[in-house]
Amino acid sequence: ALAHEAMQLAGLMGLRAVFTDHSLFGFADLSAVVTNKFLQMGSAFCNHYICVSHTGKENTVLRARMKASNVSVIPNAVDTLLFTPNPACRAEGGKGITIIVVSRLVYRKGIDLLSGILPHFKNRHDINFIIAGDGPKRELLEEIREKNNMQDRIQMLGALEHAEVRDVLARGHIFLNTSLTEAFCMAIVEACSVGLHIVSTKVGG
Repeated sequence: ALAHEAMQLAGLMGLRAVFTDHSLFGFADLSAVVTNKFLQMGSAFCNHYICVSHTGKENTVLRARMKASNVSVIPNAVDTLLFTPNPACRAEGGKGITIIVVSRLVYRKGIDLLSGILPHFKNRHDINFIIAGDGPKRELLEEIREKNNMQDRIQMLGALEHAEVRDVLARGHIFLNTSLTEAFCMAIVEACSVGLHIVSTKVGG
């Protein structure tokens, strides 16, 4: 529906091509310099951008060196008929707190930060983690889990289909986002819709 809305907006504005930017990037490291150069080159073929947050818009305007008037914001949306709370799915008898992480297990998603957090809970037997997602940092999390004897309290689910995410979220009390850079974290919006409390790094949109 949002993609259709974006295309309608583009048609009304008489645009040749529309680019949607979902990510935040810096300006100093090599990968950011290369990415931003491609963004600037691409802007020659596109006369309007759509970003998912106002923070994303500011970032894109600076990176692409384009006019702010050429960038619109259409926030991400969540299907609240699908992502609904279900307290019955939470820990049996209401004992303990379950913290949910749904993320690609990569550096940008702050998995190194997450791995540093987990050992602080090794003696808190009322705190459990469910981590959904896959990626190169999964091995690090499994190492931390084993080193701190938390195998019974850190459940690693691996990659999920999007249709499975709601049922995992419904099992938790807190959603933890450790991302280092987010333009607009879709997982946070879905977790809010399911009724979880949110703990997040103070970044992005």
